[in-house]
Amino acid sequence: QVQLVESGGGLVQPGGSLRLSCAASGNIFRINLMGWYRQAPGKQRELVAVITTGGSTNYADSVKGRFTISRDNAKNTVYLQMKSLKPEDTAVYYCYADTEGDWGETSEDWGQGTQVTVSS
Repeated sequence: QVQLVESGGGLVQPGGSLRLSCAASGNIFRINLMGWYRQAPGKQRELVAVITTGGSTNYADSVKGRFTISRDNAKNTVYLQMKSLKPEDTAVYYCYADTEGDWGETSEDWGQGTQVTVSS
């Protein structure tokens, strides 16, 4: 069982910044991939950014140059620094982790979600 706990969402004006954090705990031997997805009202959940254990990253085109994903492997934590936020970034942001447990079992888990609202 893996738990993901997110923090850092909130209300911000257009052009502002926010930093999201997500800490993973539980039966974790290795985290292969961590990242962030988001879901706006009436829309499907979409990838925002993901990062591998080695630091390779992948971003949605809509956030490239504005968002930066990073991770602290020692703390099993992933971060999303968001700058130049736009109203269209408003969504519930979900943390994601692809992990291996102590016995080699794999698991894909989601956080509970954190609301990001960009509005003046």
